[in-house]
Amino acid sequence: MAHVLISGQGWRTLRGERRNPPMVALTQRFAAYAAGIGHADLPAEVEARTRFLILDLAGNMLRGRHDAESSAPLLAAARAMGLMQGQHAVLGEAARVSPLGAALLNGAFAHSLDFDDTHAAGTLHPGAPVIPAALAAAEISGAKGADVIAAVVAGYEVTNRLSVAMPAGDHYDRGYHPTATCGAFGAAAAAGRVLGLSAAQIEDALGIALSQAAGSLQFLANGAWTKRFQVGWASMAGLAAALTAREGFRGAAEALEGKAGFLRAYAPNPTPERALRGLGEEYELMETAVKPYPSCRYGHACVDAALALRAEHGLKADEIESVTMGLPNKGMLLVGAPLEYKQHPKNVVDGQFSGPFVVSCALAHGHFGWDSYARMDEAELRTLMPKVTTEEDPEVQAEFPANMSGKLTVRARGQVFTKFVKVPKGEPSNFLTEEELRAKFHGLADAVLGHERAVQLADAILTLATAPDVHAMLRLGAPLQPVRLAGE
Repeated sequence: MAHVLISGQGWRTLRGERRNPPMVALTQRFAAYAAGIGHADLPAEVEARTRFLILDLAGNMLRGRHDAESSAPLLAAARAMGLMQGQHAVLGEAARVSPLGAALLNGAFAHSLDFDDTHAAGTLHPGAPVIPAALAAAEISGAKGADVIAAVVAGYEVTNRLSVAMPAGDHYDRGYHPTATCGAFGAAAAAGRVLGLSAAQIEDALGIALSQAAGSLQFLANGAWTKRFQVGWASMAGLAAALTAREGFRGAAEALEGKAGFLRAYAPNPTPERALRGLGEEYELMETAVKPYPSCRYGHACVDAALALRAEHGLKADEIESVTMGLPNKGMLLVGAPLEYKQHPKNVVDGQFSGPFVVSCALAHGHFGWDSYARMDEAELRTLMPKVTTEEDPEVQAEFPANMSGKLTVRARGQVFTKFVKVPKGEPSNFLTEEELRAKFHGLADAVLGHERAVQLADAILTLATAPDVHAMLRLGAPLQPVRLAGE
């Protein structure tokens, strides 16, 4: 039976009788979980996956700092707000900043390329708000690397579990951006664990984060940079909440499940108990995917197929007569239609949501990475893209939403070559190997740090579990030579 909140009268059913819906002590349970999680308690595969996710996000931060057009004004704004004075690290930045500035900037830069990790069920990017908050808290506290890893796991679990409990679709329908809203709580949990807060203090931190959980999808109206900003702000908000709670400031009780708490205020039909399912035994972090390509996920299976067909048959761009991308219905909406527009992208965002562009890069170059966007106007690609058409494919649609599959049909040399990819690379069941993760990282980081320094940073991240603190690792994220910002 549905319930409504009548001001001053409590909860009522639609039939009129007064009744409180059953509560689960979600805030308290999350706080206890975050306070108690230890590195030694983590399954080996979870511990290793966490280090891989930190490596992946670090590459995004580095390149986002330098290639995103929003980075220069955001740095200027941080300076105007007094956030650029301190001893904390921003990856890709030589200057040291305040703790809150580090969380804000690293979080925003991590999300600026839209190349960061994804949690499909929660329809969000958990790493960008969580990891920068944990790192900034670790610089404050001098925490060991092992404790940072445990804290990041706690942050991912809170972020991902909150989103699936909304559920994410209802949250989106109300116009919220769950990476930012749910991410503020995950950041608070992660920072609180790094700072060594008690369960009661982390409960206060979650209550303080409730007053700061914000993030709107209105950026879609004009491609606004607020999508990046609000994710960085969520990281900063979580860190601020944890620091405020540490000093004894009281936060709202039942911040997540209460009558005016996060779940009920931000979605019409939440299921708080879903957030606790398997907590401590099952890991939503392990359901987080990494993007191997810097574009909309719906095109990735066809990129995998294009790379495989090119390698298997030695296909060359000038041999190709036509290409058909088989997509699910929702994939058609994002990367397949309107076809003529998708065949003629004009900028990076167009390219990120263009099936013809991403597949043409794979077929023509045998590679698709962030630097591919600089080659968008090359004649070879402009000739190939109009040959790529898109269609809703029944076999692909039958796999959706369990799998974001794709089918590619290439006609060349008078022959037809077809490849169906059920689970694209990067999904949890088809995750990147360490070698592939390092290749992605270097594709982003080398342009900022140089290859040798990037190798040192990657090695430091992947051995974080044995590090006495994060200071040496983060120093490696500062470029030795000045690097130009986008637009300079």
